[in-house]
Amino acid sequence: METNKNVKTVQKTGGFLGWVERVGNKIPHPFMLFIGLIVLIWVISVVCGMTGVQVTDPVTNKPVIAKNLLSREGIVFMLESMIKNFTGFAPLGLVLTMTLGIGMAEHVGFMGTFMKETIMGASPKVITFAVAVIGICGNIASDAAIVIIPPIAAVIFASMGRHPIAGIALGYAATTAGFSANLIVAGTDALLAGISTEAVHLVNKNISVTPVDNWYFMFVSTFLLAIICTIVTEKIVEPRLGKYTGKKQVENKPSTPEEKRGLKKAGVAALIYIAIVVIAVVPKNGLLRNPKTHGIIPSPFLNSIIPLLLFLFVIVSVIYGREVGKIKTSGDIPKFMSVAIKDMASYIVLVFVIGQFIAYFNWSNLGYILAVNGANALKAANLTGVPLFVLFILLTAFINLFIGSGSAKWALLAPIFVPMFYMLGYHPALTQLFYRIGDSTTNIISPLFPYFPIVLGFVNEYDEEAGVGTVLSTSIPYSLIMLVAWIIFVMIWYALGLPIGPGVSVK
Repeated sequence: METNKNVKTVQKTGGFLGWVERVGNKIPHPFMLFIGLIVLIWVISVVCGMTGVQVTDPVTNKPVIAKNLLSREGIVFMLESMIKNFTGFAPLGLVLTMTLGIGMAEHVGFMGTFMKETIMGASPKVITFAVAVIGICGNIASDAAIVIIPPIAAVIFASMGRHPIAGIALGYAATTAGFSANLIVAGTDALLAGISTEAVHLVNKNISVTPVDNWYFMFVSTFLLAIICTIVTEKIVEPRLGKYTGKKQVENKPSTPEEKRGLKKAGVAALIYIAIVVIAVVPKNGLLRNPKTHGIIPSPFLNSIIPLLLFLFVIVSVIYGREVGKIKTSGDIPKFMSVAIKDMASYIVLVFVIGQFIAYFNWSNLGYILAVNGANALKAANLTGVPLFVLFILLTAFINLFIGSGSAKWALLAPIFVPMFYMLGYHPALTQLFYRIGDSTTNIISPLFPYFPIVLGFVNEYDEEAGVGTVLSTSIPYSLIMLVAWIIFVMIWYALGLPIGPGVSVK
């Protein structure tokens, strides 16, 4: 049997991306990388704290001062918050919860049989495009899509004889770099619209931004980004990776009668479960609708996506597992879940230092100071039109490398740029649109992005020697090409004067 070392012999490691991979893989293990970053933040916070570095909050007009992490206050904060920084790390619960369901479905064999019976014989281009669209639209489930789509895409690619890491790269790019686009209005639209409205009310209380104000543009962008993801995957990423010869292979043997029966019964159970959820969502007074507005955005349904998906995966796994003989007693269910969680042990260890770093970075105010100084520099440039738009998008993309939360960044930048663009004659929804482009596209190339380590974990399942450089070298083409193409696309849209949402012009 081939080992993972054979993966490297068939890869193309030349050119810029090859250099990125080689250099990136020489970076220490992510655990030690974040330890180094913590030390770096300590040093920078000491220098900035002692020199009195500060900025003015654009909303409150109060000073925001850099805080010294090695001061008495800082040391006490680090000690007292250490456990909370670990257990309160937002992606941790999401990742582990979904791992219970998806991991169980994979280990009982449901995922493999499902892929064989549904996608075998389909055109690779159709599959690539379909995964891209599903990934981009996955933001309806918020961050859950980042945990769900990449590993499933890997299995899909492997079952077709394609490189599974290419599937992970595609799923990761679609769910993160394409996060803002969607065919329907999602929670992100409502969240950002609320912040934009508050920002424009600083200069005009008669204008509001609604969740549908970017919908026309984002609807079309979904197909644009899916096409780009398809081209990048098949023309750049897969040729670089070559043929996968690692030890984790997906068998393409015909499904047995038991497996087919198990899949059929699991499918019936899934439909019944989905019907129950629909009954709880569709009626105006549905159980999972917003009890005050009776809407879906926001609603208990969107807030409960993860538990609902967990129950779905557990149901189909149990029914399939019992039919094929993998689950014989109720005690087998927690055993399969335990195996799935065991695979995540390295991620749990890594989350401990990631949680500390993010908490220290936020407490020191260094990210806030960096963002405000960048915004002030752009504002002082006194630009208008296309140069202003492009620089604003690039500024957002740069800041996104250091501050992960999209809503937190917009809460910081909106009070500066929404009034500024409005005074220049641009609709606040247009400013929000530019922000969303920059905020999405560089997620996948930021090692500080909370889900970067989990994606590295997915990759390591197929190539144990892969490191940070491997993920970066497969992510950079998506990030840069999607950023450039999306900028060009929005400038053409602006030049044509097309509405970006129902009744919303660019000015």
